[in-house]
Amino acid sequence: MKLLFRPLRASLASRLQPILVARQSYATHTQQKSNSTASRRRAVTPFNDTGFVPWNELSAAEKASRATQQTFNFGLAIVGVVLTGGVGYFLYQDVFSPESKTAYFSRAVDRIKKDPDCVALLGDGKKIIAHGDETMNKWRRARPIASTLTTDARGDQHLKMHFYVEGPRNNGSVHVHLTKRPGYEEFEYKYFFVDVKGHSRIYLENSDTQSSVQGRKKVKLFGISFN
Repeated sequence: MKLLFRPLRASLASRLQPILVARQSYATHTQQKSNSTASRRRAVTPFNDTGFVPWNELSAAEKASRATQQTFNFGLAIVGVVLTGGVGYFLYQDVFSPESKTAYFSRAVDRIKKDPDCVALLGDGKKIIAHGDETMNKWRRARPIASTLTTDARGDQHLKMHFYVEGPRNNGSVHVHLTKRPGYEEFEYKYFFVDVKGHSRIYLENSDTQSSVQGRKKVKLFGISFN
């Protein structure tokens, strides 16, 4: 009986040996291939690092390169946030703020369109168009509004604007001067008038006239009022 098993074992071992050898050869080849692939990868630098290589596989120099790249990217993000905030602040101060030049320009145009004297000279208020100084650009919206903002020796701020209006009947120029004293939040009109060629100046605001009227004091003598 033992004699029968011996040839069987020898035959089975001879058949399995090629399979075992093939598996060992495949494992060795795979390991060598992975090692050669790892050894052939490009060195990580701040310019080619994609983050694909794990941190624990980086050399000291490559770790320094990755840290440099991440610091640079973080710095760019901070600069982007600062610039975005600056642009947003500028837009608010110059366009969206109730105290911006754009806001005062829009209010002035609305008053001109609703003023009876201006409508009588310029024409239908719905058809009155306002624009800035003449430029090479044919689009009225692209013509800039001339404006200046200065502060005098007393600390008073002076906002001056100059623009043009066009209506079905006539064209004219508009001058606005607003002042804001220290401690006040809003500007006040010093003057606001419209000039149309061949016609008298139309004042929508004139603080000089108001001051002179308010400055007159009435004197009573025997029950009679005198200016």
